[in-house]
Amino acid sequence: MGENTDFTVTTKAKTKTLLYLLTEPIQWLQMLSSKLNPSFVIGVFLIYGLGQGLSGSLFKVVADYYWKDVQKLQPSTVQLFVGVYFIPWVLKPLWGILTDAFPVRGYRRRPYFIISGVIGTVSAATVALTGNLTATAALMCFLGVSASLAIADVTIDACIARNSIEVRELAPDLQSLCGYCSGAGALVGYLASGFFVHRLGPQESLGLLALSPALTIVLGFVIYENRTSHIEKKQISQAVMKNVGTTIRSMFKTIRYPQVWKPSLFMFLSLALNVTTHEGHFYWYTDPKLGPAFSQEFVGVIYAIGAVASLIGVLIYHKTLKDYAFRDLVFYAQLLYGISGVLDLIFILRWNLIIGIPDYFFVVIEESASKITGKIKWMPMMVLSTQLCPLGIEGTFFALLMCIDSMGALLSRWGGGLLLRLLHITRTDFTNLWLAVLIRDMLRFSILALVFLVPKTGQYEELHPSDVSENNTVHDVDEENLELVPLNGKTEL
Repeated sequence: MGENTDFTVTTKAKTKTLLYLLTEPIQWLQMLSSKLNPSFVIGVFLIYGLGQGLSGSLFKVVADYYWKDVQKLQPSTVQLFVGVYFIPWVLKPLWGILTDAFPVRGYRRRPYFIISGVIGTVSAATVALTGNLTATAALMCFLGVSASLAIADVTIDACIARNSIEVRELAPDLQSLCGYCSGAGALVGYLASGFFVHRLGPQESLGLLALSPALTIVLGFVIYENRTSHIEKKQISQAVMKNVGTTIRSMFKTIRYPQVWKPSLFMFLSLALNVTTHEGHFYWYTDPKLGPAFSQEFVGVIYAIGAVASLIGVLIYHKTLKDYAFRDLVFYAQLLYGISGVLDLIFILRWNLIIGIPDYFFVVIEESASKITGKIKWMPMMVLSTQLCPLGIEGTFFALLMCIDSMGALLSRWGGGLLLRLLHITRTDFTNLWLAVLIRDMLRFSILALVFLVPKTGQYEELHPSDVSENNTVHDVDEENLELVPLNGKTEL
């Protein structure tokens, strides 16, 4: 009887644990929806999950195969091209100014969802349906797809920044939500990418990139947003110019505060010094003679495993690291990130085979370690970015911070492309790839010397002077409120 009782108690405990694990995410989403507008959460799912996650992952894999197998370009050239169609992300302050200071028919968010969707749908359809495109024409189409993702990202980020400021205790949760959505979407995209490339071919698979922007157009029509206060037609031009001037002045006034420019400088340098050699890795991964000769499907699986690892990184941050001070967390995360890069070097040198670990298993270890540590390193930086944004210009200022980050990432890509070219790493010669990885790893460790630029404050504390937000009132508008238009046609606010 005693053994049966113990077994019953153990079974009930396991059942409760399982139910808790299954219901906790739902309860968390319900909590966010109750404290914020439910449609805001839906918007994050669509833009971060379907857009940046699913489409972004498809874009990464399919574009790599397109440049390699259709256009037949060198890895260093592709690395430079990737930097070119990353430029729309550098222009995020421009998109932020447009959304903050140039409302369309009284709306500041809805029109830009529609515009981004149109650009992305047309660009993806063009490159997928048009045969024999030149490399330049294809690059312009990819630039359009990237611009679509960037504009939609700025629009939803403006809402995220405002909610992070108004409900400050939820700032880490909002970044966790973004991380979960993008990670889950990337997982699906990576798993499907290899299959589609193998079955449809690289060019035809690019047509799938039109799905996300098409749904973004729909989002722009179905989301309800309070219109800004009415301005007489004769005063529109003057009001717009005044708003732009006020926004720019407030933005540059805020960035001059040491507690703002120092962490911004760190984020830029930490990205710029982390040169990426991704295209060299990709060409080596898929080379049938000189590399491990991974198949198209397995390349997708590798990236999918990386997406799962990113989700694990978000989970680790969300569960255990939200209460740590920014500087301590960033230091140890960067240290682990540098150590994870050494696994790349071991793989390139094939030392994993010497110790008896096969390529298919070791690449999983390498990708998982890199993505987990990379996500843990990046999450507090995103929380820090939202905490630096003053009310009134939150859309533009968050876009400015993301622009600084994007400039760092752009230099990282171009720096990696230059490194591959200087070391003569080509489609068929990977002799110096190990040296490129070694230089990259040394630069990662050098970033530890810059951590003093990160504030010691906790992740829930206000960073900029209180008078900044008070002086940054750009628009005389109603409180921003986004929600889906009810199906019965009635709007309840």
